[in-house]
Amino acid sequence: QVQLVESGGGLVQPGDSLRLSCAGSGRTFSDSAMGWFRLAPGKEREFVAGINWFHRVTRYADSVKGRFTVSRANAKNTLYLQMNDLKPEDTAVYYCAARRPGDSISTQYQAYDIWGQGTQVTVSS
Repeated sequence: QVQLVESGGGLVQPGDSLRLSCAGSGRTFSDSAMGWFRLAPGKEREFVAGINWFHRVTRYADSVKGRFTVSRANAKNTLYLQMNDLKPEDTAVYYCAARRPGDSISTQYQAYDIWGQGTQVTVSS
């Protein structure tokens, strides 16, 4: 069974950091562009960050540039999202997703065909 499983979410205070992980199983994801999306109550699913399968090209939403870093460890079939200087507006369920092998980063959630179950991130004082 091909799946992605996120972990690392939690309740933190503004200014804190969190590192999300997304572990893949069932097939290798080293040849797939992967992304992080988030869904907050009352809002649409939002692209956060993505990383290509080659040359490690990355892309970020303007709202997280300079604070979040996406990376991957292909040997571990794992995707990461380092989140620093967290703000209350970062509160959401965070999902990782993978595109088909060979496809590039997309900011459109419809372009991704494998999704994790999500992990809650709450930023509150």
